[in-house]
Amino acid sequence: MGLIDQAMEILKAHKLCDNCLGRQFALLGTGLSNEERGRSIKTVLTLMGHEFFAKDKVRGESLLRTVAINGFFAPALGILQSIGLELRIEGKCEICENIFSKKEEITRKIASELGKYEFNNFLIGSKVPPRISEKEDALRATFGISTGEALKAEINREIGKMLTVITGKKAEFNRPDILVVLDLEDFSISIEVNPLHISGRYLKLKRGIPQTKWPCRQCRGKGCERCGGTGKMYQESVEEIIAKPVLEITGGEESKFHGAGREDIDARMLGSGRRFVLEIKNPKKRNIDLKELENIINTYSEGKVKVMDLSFSNKDEVRNIKAMSQISTKTYCALVELKDQVPLEKLELLKTKLTGEIIHQQTPKRVTHRRANLVRAKKVYRVDYKILDSNRLELIIEGQGGLYIKELISGDEGRTKPSVSSILNTEAKCLQLDVIKVDEKHSEHQA
Repeated sequence: MGLIDQAMEILKAHKLCDNCLGRQFALLGTGLSNEERGRSIKTVLTLMGHEFFAKDKVRGESLLRTVAINGFFAPALGILQSIGLELRIEGKCEICENIFSKKEEITRKIASELGKYEFNNFLIGSKVPPRISEKEDALRATFGISTGEALKAEINREIGKMLTVITGKKAEFNRPDILVVLDLEDFSISIEVNPLHISGRYLKLKRGIPQTKWPCRQCRGKGCERCGGTGKMYQESVEEIIAKPVLEITGGEESKFHGAGREDIDARMLGSGRRFVLEIKNPKKRNIDLKELENIINTYSEGKVKVMDLSFSNKDEVRNIKAMSQISTKTYCALVELKDQVPLEKLELLKTKLTGEIIHQQTPKRVTHRRANLVRAKKVYRVDYKILDSNRLELIIEGQGGLYIKELISGDEGRTKPSVSSILNTEAKCLQLDVIKVDEKHSEHQA
């Protein structure tokens, strides 16, 4: 059965709009819309009906009636009216229920909702009621149609094209700023704003500030006497200091901070800083001046935190910095106090016995409440020291990400082996700690 004969049989059995008839042949006729396909097919059938009418009135009138009434086709109706038949086109398309007649109204409604947001691209999605999908599936099974496409694909495409004209923005299928979902049951619209990701590096210049928000251990964030009703162990964090100005400028609802590892609360983050990605959820504004934002954050931080090298990012970078944080090279400067005075030749053992050494660390006592009690193997790449006085040293330690430096120094009651304490055979304590370099590239030590 040819296309025209197949289309004629379909219209005899079903009332279909131009789009729904044309969609059954969507894989044929490159460059045509389904509406154009459907209208072209109905035009050919109308011409055939008119031709038949001159030779066989019954056959011709039957075909014209089918195209006019079941195809909602005004040209066929006009021919029938010209020969004295009074007919009216009534009813709805049996598949889409006249959804396509509402597409301009729907698109204007979507554009109005999108006017609340700043975005560079979008994607249209839709929810099709099961009854519509089932009717189209049944039609294709009955007539053996293998050239059609899904109604969802067509409505998404057609509304997307119209929305591009109205907004001047293009559809983006991989990482859209905004996803619009249209429910074809009641034509309601839901808008999903994809997060805005901003990456950069931060310095923490003041001790006593955690990297991220830390819920109060006693009330678990609800607010209690211990935390003064704030729900937090610490009143500020690197995350909050950076995020507050960004949330205000973007109009976002909340933020999530992703760091390439973290330093202890009482440690500073110096040198070239630590890489981070700030995720802003449901931002109203996306096109912001990052250099200006950098200045605003640094002014707001009042010397506690400094950000640099801000750039727009994505969730791939979030995954990347999480993965790299465990294998990256980090360099620390530690102020160490020794219980006993140690001769110079013994101090030299720190270089020879720790440089290149694999350290086995059972989870430190201070973090067992939040980390699994495991033994982790981490490598020390370099150790150097500077004598400050009879029982104080400055240690420079370069090691693999995840190496606990305080425990490398103290030994953590034998949970870290070897350690500065065990090598020097005296109690060693870390008084102050600074991270002075985070190198996320594979260094020669790791090659």
